[in-house]
Amino acid sequence: MEIARTSKGIFLYYRKYTTDLLKEVGMLVAKPCSTPMEYSGKLINSQSGIPLQDASSYQRLMGKLLYLTYTRPNLCFSFGHLRKFLSQPTNQHLSATMAVLRYLKSSITYGVFFSAKSKLNIKDYVDVGWATYIDTRKFVSSYCFFLGDSLGSWKSKKQQIVSRSSVEVEYRVMALAACEAQWQVSLLQELGISHSHIVQLFCDNQSTMHVVVNPVFQE
Repeated sequence: MEIARTSKGIFLYYRKYTTDLLKEVGMLVAKPCSTPMEYSGKLINSQSGIPLQDASSYQRLMGKLLYLTYTRPNLCFSFGHLRKFLSQPTNQHLSATMAVLRYLKSSITYGVFFSAKSKLNIKDYVDVGWATYIDTRKFVSSYCFFLGDSLGSWKSKKQQIVSRSSVEVEYRVMALAACEAQWQVSLLQELGISHSHIVQLFCDNQSTMHVVVNPVFQE
């Protein structure tokens, strides 16, 4: 990991690691793309594509991409989606991974910036993909926490339950995010930092927000 520090703040990124990875897999001269994954396509298990004769190459590539998620929140969903095919990868899964590498080609210097003049108030943004996985109908929850203007915590995770509506999954993710927010406030207190502001939790589902405000709105 490379660290650049100035009077404006600290920047964390993996420029050399990304360049070496692209060079290793022969993608350094590949045509770049603007997104890490084609969201219109749906990948499922071994039913999609031809199984790879050497699955270890795909597994090693996934292991190397893992390190990039430490400073690249925008890769968490793609990586989490592709790594669930580690046991039986196919040519379509490998093709989707090459798309991630092409995206890295266009964003080698991307990373996380921590501002030196950021206010210590916590904001949280949550979102969810309902029935993201076709084969199991399970959903992917995601949230990111900002401490002022600096991104401090993020997660994209496949949940182990099946929800019957987008309202239900959004509510579940907001509940998880509320627990994370409470933990972060407690952490600041342990560090001797008082957090007097109300934690802001942002969601884009109107029905979910009605349920949060009024618990008897829906069973």
